[in-house]
Amino acid sequence: MTRASILTSRERVNRMFARRDHDRVPCFETFWPETPDRWIREGLDAAGRDEAIQHVYDRLGADLQWICWHWPHPHPGRNEVIGEDEQTRVTRGPSGTIERFWKNKSGTPEHLGWECDSRDVWENNYKPAMLGQEVVIDLEGARERFEKAARNHLWGYFAGVSAFEVIRKILGDEMFMLTLIDDPEWIGDIAVTATDNSLRNFQVLLDAGIRPDGLWIYDDMAFKTMTFCSPAMYREIIWPQHRRLAEFAHRNGMKIIFHSDGDLRRVIPDLIEAGFDCLQPLESKAGMDVRKLAPEYGRELAFFGNIDVMKLVTNDLELIEQEISSKLAAGKAAKGYIYHSDHSIPPQVSWATYQQLIRFVQTYGQY
Repeated sequence: MTRASILTSRERVNRMFARRDHDRVPCFETFWPETPDRWIREGLDAAGRDEAIQHVYDRLGADLQWICWHWPHPHPGRNEVIGEDEQTRVTRGPSGTIERFWKNKSGTPEHLGWECDSRDVWENNYKPAMLGQEVVIDLEGARERFEKAARNHLWGYFAGVSAFEVIRKILGDEMFMLTLIDDPEWIGDIAVTATDNSLRNFQVLLDAGIRPDGLWIYDDMAFKTMTFCSPAMYREIIWPQHRRLAEFAHRNGMKIIFHSDGDLRRVIPDLIEAGFDCLQPLESKAGMDVRKLAPEYGRELAFFGNIDVMKLVTNDLELIEQEISSKLAAGKAAKGYIYHSDHSIPPQVSWATYQQLIRFVQTYGQY
């Protein structure tokens, strides 16, 4: 392509997936809730969080537009307050998890208990609830965002949570890990049920004429040094549901993005075989590095993210420039890369820093 060629966002992302020439690296970003609040105090001209984020997207040149969000819950909409004090609130949520949240700031909740504590509870309560529930995706909201994507030539995507994360929420990490060993058939049953629920909801949108460019699946299945379960267990129990989601996406003309924090290096070949087209967010502190991954897997897998948030929070512009220039260069070499942080932008990053980050992305992201 010539430097005079300017693509629409949709064209740019689709050409990236096809490894065809495109004008610049596609871009997207996510933020902690408190981050736009800080930036407004520091001079970002916006009336509130939503307007601030849209302003940042406009400055960044964000290319993606979410259309819907779906988490397969046994009891969607449930949020019972069962205790609170001045600073925290304890709730029982739609998956039966009892959690303590901060009232006035975001953060990981404290997990206090799980309602689904046996296979009997699953088979007699949770599974029937997930199989029998009405479709819960907001159809009209999805249609509005789909039309916005079309109007602005953005790359629109469905988003949702997949089986691993659903099981963690229903059973809790400890019971999930033990049950993988003691009763893998039960874990497989939850995985199939969750995937059935997701596909049923997404199909309703497709039948209504809402046809996106992509499906972005969230499934945090790894931590700092490896996956939560062995690659063999992943392959046997969870992988078939990932493959179902990828086949659904491809059958309906969509690319599929897989999100997981942590170190996924041992299962990347499995993710490729499942049919995933792109991996996100590539958590740097877990050893994920696009400079090493793109040369090895770049023909088969696109990469999305990997800009180290731990470097961004230093607000050291020289360090940040080196991070962005080196990682965008690696992604560009494979023609299969989307800019994003390796998590979400936290409020320790100043507005002045992020404005300069945008300039770095614009400079080093050009082909």
